[in-house]
Amino acid sequence: MAIQKLDNRTARLLFMDRHALAEQPSGGAKGAELLDLIHRLGFVQLDSINTVARAHDMILFSRRPSYRAQNLKRLYERDRALFEHWTHDAAVIPMEFYRHWHLRFQRDAELLKSRWKNWRRDGFEQQFQSVLNHIRDHGPVSSSDVGKDEKKGSGGWWDWHPSKTALEFLWRSGALTVVGRRGFQKRYDLTERVIDTHLCPGDADIDAPETVNWLCNAALDRLGFATSGELAAFWDTVSATEAREWVKQALRRGEIEEVEITCADGQTRKLVSKPVLADTKPQAAPPGRIRVLSPFDPMLRDRNRAERLFGFHYRIEVFVPEAKRTYGYYVFPLLEGDRLIGRIDMKAHRDRGVLQVSALWPERSVKWSAARTSRLTSELDRVRRFAGLDRVEFSKHWLKEPK
Repeated sequence: MAIQKLDNRTARLLFMDRHALAEQPSGGAKGAELLDLIHRLGFVQLDSINTVARAHDMILFSRRPSYRAQNLKRLYERDRALFEHWTHDAAVIPMEFYRHWHLRFQRDAELLKSRWKNWRRDGFEQQFQSVLNHIRDHGPVSSSDVGKDEKKGSGGWWDWHPSKTALEFLWRSGALTVVGRRGFQKRYDLTERVIDTHLCPGDADIDAPETVNWLCNAALDRLGFATSGELAAFWDTVSATEAREWVKQALRRGEIEEVEITCADGQTRKLVSKPVLADTKPQAAPPGRIRVLSPFDPMLRDRNRAERLFGFHYRIEVFVPEAKRTYGYYVFPLLEGDRLIGRIDMKAHRDRGVLQVSALWPERSVKWSAARTSRLTSELDRVRRFAGLDRVEFSKHWLKEPK
């Protein structure tokens, strides 16, 4: 059978469709409809930076403009339809996926116990039982509620006191569950009090091959097409070796097939997909409106993949010294139709009720026009209402030359 070939635009549209960006941004944004969206994405990354709004809120708003932050909080903290754990970073994940996370708990326990001995505060393992006892007796806690007599270093977030480290370890290894956040500080409770028993098999019942199979299948469903490395990276639980073996065996069984994708630079790349890929191409063109994306949007999470498909080189510069930044501290990508057309540096000044636009850099291939400015203004007005601001202000010389 000939290898299926996808031109670059078709590949972009397929990828966008899997990330709920190929359709009009509309629809229900709370309760079951919001959960369905998160299920479709697989997870939503959490991040504390609040330049305009938090990343997880921007991710959901860009797809469902009626979304508001309390909708996710309710789904997570009251309805318990989501749980928080790690993929490539902290994320909220549909609760029905929880049974597939026990392999992650096992692997994190092994990894972190050895790693944290070398660079975390000494003695965290001795605090396991006292932390568990405290939570059992007093209910959910945050890190400020434990280890009050322990010395914390001055090295920053990584220099936790032993009981804080114990909390994180017990969460990452499954004994504790994060039940919500106060501000952005996690609150932990005993897993046995939060997660339904049927989602919690014993260690002896964990079937690693079954979990690897589910994780690879679920990743491919959400990526559309991928290399084995991209499958491994999606949930960040499956090893590269396991993903390669899964691809090999799934190809042999005919469950997946090879597909050739044309990249933005004209080069072709061989990946794998489900055989039904050709039947799932979006039927309509994506909306022409401009949309502001979070720097942590799932479509951009794999920076290299985004560059190959869209020709868009993007790196967040939060940890880059100001003098060395190419663009800015927290610059938002701009999506128009099926193209990433630029990036915008903006910030919410909540004391003045202003969304301040400092700079916008179009991509080199994009000719900026008055019509684009009008579409951008409409989008920024939606964003400022979402962020609870009164008006948008543009700095002088905000429109920059492409870099």
